[in-house]
Amino acid sequence: MDLTESFKHCFSAGVLARYAFAETRNAAKIFQATNSDAFGQLEDVLRSFRLTNSDLLSPGGQESDLAARMNRMFRERGWREARVDTLIRLSLRRTPVRMAGETHLDPIVTETHNEGYKVDNFRDRVALDVEWNAKDGNLDRDIGAYRSLYEAALVDVGVLITRTLDLRDLGRQLALEAGVAPERARRILNTTTTTNREKLLPRLSRGDGGGCPILAVFICSATYSDD
Repeated sequence: MDLTESFKHCFSAGVLARYAFAETRNAAKIFQATNSDAFGQLEDVLRSFRLTNSDLLSPGGQESDLAARMNRMFRERGWREARVDTLIRLSLRRTPVRMAGETHLDPIVTETHNEGYKVDNFRDRVALDVEWNAKDGNLDRDIGAYRSLYEAALVDVGVLITRTLDLRDLGRQLALEAGVAPERARRILNTTTTTNREKLLPRLSRGDGGGCPILAVFICSATYSDD
């Protein structure tokens, strides 16, 4: 699947300069056209968010803090965590046979209930997750959720916010400048098996999201603000 670039015409120059983007099926344009209020809130969060030293200098300790901070920004704008459960009800209605003395046959009814998956942020017809430095299997879960929600006609677009691998080098550089021992500095965002652009792009390109337009926003070194 070819990735599209409608995001270049949807976000402001300031936001485009501070983040990297990728998308399928012109997701940014669809998002902006179908829900301009929510799109404006996403842009407002991206404009306001700052990646700081404390987000990068603690090996393995700050990923949930950054995600919680960004999720809180969406909560303040009316987005809410949501869980999708499914209930399937099957009713088998048999046709009575008069010659057998049957005038009515009760339907055979079965129900299957499945507890579903959570979405970090949901508003109107948009699902959005923040995956700062989690296990990369979370990407499969999120994309699978967007695909299911889209096929059930519950969302028009899915949004994933994660990071680029260049932050690993930036974090190590900042650590060394702060006097952190080289061995500890090497552990800054060390693993490549966590959520990042290089893990997400192949999933988007091979069409894991099905027909659901997916917008990916990548926190990168340009997002960093020296605090």
